[in-house]
Amino acid sequence: MAGRTAIGLDIGTSSVRAAQVSVSKGTPVLERFGQVALPPGVVRDGEVADADAVAAAIKTLWHQAKFTKKEVVLGVSNQKVVVRLVDLPWMPADDLKASLRYQAADLVPMPVEEAVLDFVPLEEVVTDSSRQLRGLLVAAAQDAVLDAIRAVQKAGLKVSTVDLTPFAVLRVAGSRDPLGLSGPEAVVDIGAKVTNIIVHEGGVPKFVRILLLGGDDVTGAVVERLGIAPSDAEQLKRMPAAQADPAQADARRVIDAALNDFVDEIRGSVDYFVAMSGGRPLSRLVLSGGGSLADGLAQKLATAARTPVEYGRPFAQVQVGKTGLTPEQLQFVEPLSAVPVGLAMGAV
Repeated sequence: MAGRTAIGLDIGTSSVRAAQVSVSKGTPVLERFGQVALPPGVVRDGEVADADAVAAAIKTLWHQAKFTKKEVVLGVSNQKVVVRLVDLPWMPADDLKASLRYQAADLVPMPVEEAVLDFVPLEEVVTDSSRQLRGLLVAAAQDAVLDAIRAVQKAGLKVSTVDLTPFAVLRVAGSRDPLGLSGPEAVVDIGAKVTNIIVHEGGVPKFVRILLLGGDDVTGAVVERLGIAPSDAEQLKRMPAAQADPAQADARRVIDAALNDFVDEIRGSVDYFVAMSGGRPLSRLVLSGGGSLADGLAQKLATAARTPVEYGRPFAQVQVGKTGLTPEQLQFVEPLSAVPVGLAMGAV
């Protein structure tokens, strides 16, 4: 692996982000990181709506961050991605891959001829009469994947691999507990409009859910109720309640109400997993993504999910090289970096 380099590219709702990671003597090194804002509406619910605008932003990103390669690992996460835990008849990997389209026909809510399919085996299930593979069946609408790939190609780049965004987040935000002795852990990455939830044990994914809501939903509620600019609403959302002006009490009430609705959605997914797994509680919940920085969110989640909540540290999984970013800039972008860093780590 020495000398191998990969770039992870995350096309989000509000910005495009990329991270370049190399492996030197077995140690992953973050060499470059950058992000460029996207105009409103060019990416909707995780899907590229304006390929030209996205391509222009990616070109700017490559110029500003000075990435050294034109091949990228592209993350995918939107309403047209389905991840389900299924049991399939055991067969060699090549045979399973060849037959997956037929096996998945009745398991996903979309025509398999219009889907990109993958299967992540987790364990063998053997009984007296059968031998099966239990794993995660991933199905993504082909048109949504191709639209994102076309935007990357318009920017003059090549997509080497398409990866599921929740898996990327797990690589860099999940705990380092290879035996899973501490029990199941949830990793929640909150973007502007898409939230990825993945529950794992010892790094092995057990449950994935993609929610079409994020930090912008909280900001939007403040804008709508108080009639203020989005930038002011975003600032209020992140302001610690203890520092808030008493005159902004109405804003705090609106933010708290919006956060409570958001927390209820995440708790619903967590509760579903706990029920599905026979009542095993989570050992902790890890947050990442720009939307996770809303003041009070971590505390509300800890109370609702009845589990400790921590913030992930993607840069703890890599050695930070000569990125050109100051320590202050690195601290600012770390919560936003889990997806692109995780995508690159999956390739190196």
